[in-house]
Amino acid sequence: MISNIIKTEWLKLKHYKAFWLLIFVTAISYPGINGIAYYAFKDSIDAKSQSGQLVKMLLGNPFAFPQSFHTTAYLSSFFTFIPAIVVIMLVTNEYMFKTHRQNIIDGWKKNTFIWGKFISVVLVTMIVTIFYLAVASFVGVLATKEMSGVNVFEKAQYIGLFSLQVFCQLSIAFLLGLLIRKAFIAYGIYIFYSFILENILSGFFRLKSKKWGIDYGHYLPFEISDRLIPLPPSIGKFNAADNQLAIAAIKNHVVYTIVLTAFVWLLSFYIFKKRDL
Repeated sequence: MISNIIKTEWLKLKHYKAFWLLIFVTAISYPGINGIAYYAFKDSIDAKSQSGQLVKMLLGNPFAFPQSFHTTAYLSSFFTFIPAIVVIMLVTNEYMFKTHRQNIIDGWKKNTFIWGKFISVVLVTMIVTIFYLAVASFVGVLATKEMSGVNVFEKAQYIGLFSLQVFCQLSIAFLLGLLIRKAFIAYGIYIFYSFILENILSGFFRLKSKKWGIDYGHYLPFEISDRLIPLPPSIGKFNAADNQLAIAAIKNHVVYTIVLTAFVWLLSFYIFKKRDL
């Protein structure tokens, strides 16, 4: 059954030009943002000015191994909205072209259809993680002047954290597409909420945290997984106390992210099962 699901999903994707175009955009955005950041940093520390030497002293090299895995994950996470658009497109197209209905007519159960989308989201997550890992490795090699004695994989846990973050946020995008069923409306809501509304809510809760004794903004849908990859410590030195607290909270947010992701998929199964085709 699983092989049949994978084959069917692949047949939907392999000739879909928009899917491959967005995957290509994702593939160039990761080296793009990290390359810009790396060369901007390199130019600043290569400068012989007093400010350049101060940056070098304070930050070290956040792009060198093993820190490369953390820094690259943090920068790449700003572009998760591109594969999220891919996922929204995949689910809304099912409604546009009525292929979800055809799958059921062909003998699939409703749960089987959602499992097919689950596999598609896992596939997109794997592709995105491979892009990130390739960039992190390349930047790390480029920035590390002396490889001997360096524990390259000391920060390798960020590979898994990045993958979990991406999968969680793509799962939310899937649920949104499943609920809305109209691609451009779903895109607009996703981008508005993730870039604007959640930042406003996060700022509001941060202001109220002193009064309430807790920052509820940490538990907003995207913020939960965003906190899997806090600001890299070398950069976070400018606010060391908050940075250390954020890093210490990663384990908790792993649990929160897994719970949230499981809830999103359980809700997706429930919605599609109850919905008329």
